[in-house]
Amino acid sequence: MSTLQYRFCPQCAAPLVPKHLGDADRMACEAAGCGFVQWGNPVPVVAALVEYQGKILLARNVAWPPQFYALITGFLEKNETPLEGAIRELKEETNLDAVQSSLIGVYPFARKNEVIMAYHIQAEGEVTLSEELVDYKLVEPARLRPWRMGTGLAMADWMQARGLPFEWLEF
Repeated sequence: MSTLQYRFCPQCAAPLVPKHLGDADRMACEAAGCGFVQWGNPVPVVAALVEYQGKILLARNVAWPPQFYALITGFLEKNETPLEGAIRELKEETNLDAVQSSLIGVYPFARKNEVIMAYHIQAEGEVTLSEELVDYKLVEPARLRPWRMGTGLAMADWMQARGLPFEWLEF
């Protein structure tokens, strides 16, 4: 189910009604000539596991608890490739420049109805955080603690590919 559940049609303002379509229950408009269906497609998100000065940069969003740091993430914008989006987010959020990049993988994040395309990006420059971020830390790759969802799965895959053992971070 999409994170935004419409009650009224965004095209004609008629009330939406539950309908069984495509093997699932969905909200749909029955107004003549409209045909809007809220499909609930996942939102595309890009993530960057940033390697900077030989360490991994983890950042803390202003809305997060003080102990929580994660990868650089953001929404994919119209007309950009996932890699372009990850590089743009890196620049916007840290002011760092991408030097080299590779796809880690694609991961579901059902809790937020997102699909995450994660990249390993080697970066250089001087860190300047955007207003979205309040702090960052640099972590030795062998000391990373991935979590069992979203971007944590990308971190675990990146570590496994390098033969780095890890323990899951439990919430």
